[in-house]
Amino acid sequence: MRFLFRLVLIIAVLAGLAAAAAWWVGTRPLALSAPVIDFTVQRGHNMRQAANTIAAAGVAVEPRVLYWVARLSGKARLLKAGSYEVHEGLTLWQLVLKLSSGDVSQADLTLVEGWNFHQVRAAIESHPYLTQDAAGLTDAELLQRVGAAEAHPEGLFFPDTYVFDKHSGALALYRRAYQSMQERLRRAWDERQPGLPLASPYEALILASIVEKETGRPEDRGLVASVFINRLRIGMRLQTDPAVIYGYGPQFEGRLRRHHLDTDHPWNTYTRAGLPPTPIAMPGMESLRATLQPTASQYFYFVSRGDGSSEFSRNLADHNRAVNRFQRGGNGS
Repeated sequence: MRFLFRLVLIIAVLAGLAAAAAWWVGTRPLALSAPVIDFTVQRGHNMRQAANTIAAAGVAVEPRVLYWVARLSGKARLLKAGSYEVHEGLTLWQLVLKLSSGDVSQADLTLVEGWNFHQVRAAIESHPYLTQDAAGLTDAELLQRVGAAEAHPEGLFFPDTYVFDKHSGALALYRRAYQSMQERLRRAWDERQPGLPLASPYEALILASIVEKETGRPEDRGLVASVFINRLRIGMRLQTDPAVIYGYGPQFEGRLRRHHLDTDHPWNTYTRAGLPPTPIAMPGMESLRATLQPTASQYFYFVSRGDGSSEFSRNLADHNRAVNRFQRGGNGS
């Protein structure tokens, strides 16, 4: 009986020492080879493999200790794949909790209103925290992968700031941006004014991209849209410079001249009536709304005042006077 009592006592003491040791190890800050360490737990890896990855990345932790702490605490089976970021001061127990809760590190990317698709691809393909699983795809292949029915990528991706897990795939970001644009375009189309000279949501997207590029100040957006809507209603050519410039692509030298306006191409709205065949940029939500709920006006012309705002005119004579005043330095008479 006395032997049994001693055995129980020894076991209790050893258990207490083990618990104290575990507490000491688990709450002691881990040494890192740098102030911030990034590592990725691959999908399908178990805690043993994750522990080896973490140690190899520069976290001074014995992989077997990390594995057993996670296993004995019941956290090993909760391991989440993904990219993680750890900072100085992190303890072993905090690391286990981070791995089991899926507290992955994130990055973000802003797609800017008015960007064209070339700029979108350049921003995505140069992002250091995106896995470039779309870099070798043609535009047509990329559209197929994101589920797009359209043949041309321009304007199909919604400009916004996207937050994502570090080292997630670029294709997933493209898909999110495409679906976001589809959702917002559908909503704006459903709430459109009756009687607009636009036959489909895609036509609305084309015009919204022009409104985006033509608007210098947000408060003018509804009137800019009204000018183009009014022109479409009477069959008047849109005569919008950004569309002409877009049609020339990267070879455009930076200054629009008369020969550009006179040279015909599919996006030349001076030589061709109606809308161009595709959007010319990514419109934001406000441009979509303005296009489908334009301000009521009798304006058919506008010109930049040089300060970002626009001067609107009902007829060509008034417009020419405005051009003389604001663009040519005349007295407006």
